[in-house]
Amino acid sequence: MKKSIKSSAVYPMPVLMIAAYDENGVVDVMNAAWGTNCGMDKLCLFISEGHKTTQNILTTKAFTVSLADKAHMDVADYFGIATGNKMPDKFERTGYHATKSELVNAPVVEEFPLVMECELLEVVRTDNIYAIIGKVVNTQAEESVLDENGKVDTKKLNAISFDQYTGGYYVTGDQVGKAWNAGKDLMK
Repeated sequence: MKKSIKSSAVYPMPVLMIAAYDENGVVDVMNAAWGTNCGMDKLCLFISEGHKTTQNILTTKAFTVSLADKAHMDVADYFGIATGNKMPDKFERTGYHATKSELVNAPVVEEFPLVMECELLEVVRTDNIYAIIGKVVNTQAEESVLDENGKVDTKKLNAISFDQYTGGYYVTGDQVGKAWNAGKDLMK
């Protein structure tokens, strides 16, 4: 029997590190769980207009999105706690390193093993939603998280997901089936 729990959480949620330069070229990174693919080469970020990172994206028309991993969970969490609106040296405090993307005007945070470089396509603003849509122009991955075929190995990536029910971070990676195959017998 089901019981009402007064929650609208979806699990798992990604732990995305969204990075952009401000008007002075200063690196800003935020942690956001409300983001997803919205096409083969597009990402949608559901972040509010008031974030410093959002304003930076609107200014520079570019951003990067990294998947947070277990090894860097502490800094990933810090990027969700600290706000660039009140802490202009937020990124510097971590001791992390960023290089400028060769393809978009946005920083690539070196410590995170997987990063997507995006150019701003559009902003969707309605009474119920504010979303940043970006076109992924390049994806970079550390060789250490790739398999022998050059594809991302989720076990090696050690990406973390966010559980809104408990506020916990969890490592993802165990494969329990194959998409477009697990339900194939029901097609008969």
